[in-house]
Amino acid sequence: MAKVITLKIAGTEFKTGEGKTILELARASKIFIPTLCNFKGLSNVGACRLCMVEVRGVPRLLPACATQVAEGMDVTVDSPRLAKYRKMILELLFAERNHVCAACVSNGHCELQALAQRLGVDHTRYPYRFPKYAFDASHAKFNYDANRCILCTRCMRACDEVEGARTWNVMGRGINSVMVTDLHQAWGRSPTCTSCSKCVHVCPTGALSEKGSAVGEMVPRENVIPYLTSMRYSGR
Repeated sequence: MAKVITLKIAGTEFKTGEGKTILELARASKIFIPTLCNFKGLSNVGACRLCMVEVRGVPRLLPACATQVAEGMDVTVDSPRLAKYRKMILELLFAERNHVCAACVSNGHCELQALAQRLGVDHTRYPYRFPKYAFDASHAKFNYDANRCILCTRCMRACDEVEGARTWNVMGRGINSVMVTDLHQAWGRSPTCTSCSKCVHVCPTGALSEKGSAVGEMVPRENVIPYLTSMRYSGR
């Protein structure tokens, strides 16, 4: 018989089984916790740090996507401390690359943009880096604009864990990290890409897009990965 765990999230008491993360339980209960790197059907990496929460008795913040529920937990998902921390992360993301929403194919369908609006981020206190990343339009069907990438690695995980191609990877370290295809060659010359579009449809920004999409027209098909993952584990 599975052990039943009792805990509180945002003041509401829950009873659930072992093995779930705080984020999974919160989402199932319609409790909002922001995140950009987490995606249903893909592994958790805790990359964006936006889902950090407070747990009573624990001095440090914990990532909700990678922290499993435990007996007696009392989780705070919204507080002045968390609001300040999340705004800082979003401001740094905007300052790190070249995000110009008005000229983006994902304008109105961008998770970074939506979170900024929801969390009240309308400017950044940090100096813009204005990196000079090239726009890769070498693929027959898709575009890659590293200027809009937030390094969530969703594309890499979808390509590896679902498609099995492992075309995408991270090159570099720290603030100079960038997503690349194969051994840093043009996407259109990739010998491993299957043109499945999974990476494009898990991208939370306009970094990956379908060719032919004008400003505001790139709408991700977010149900693709969860559907394929559920079919795989159901044995169909």
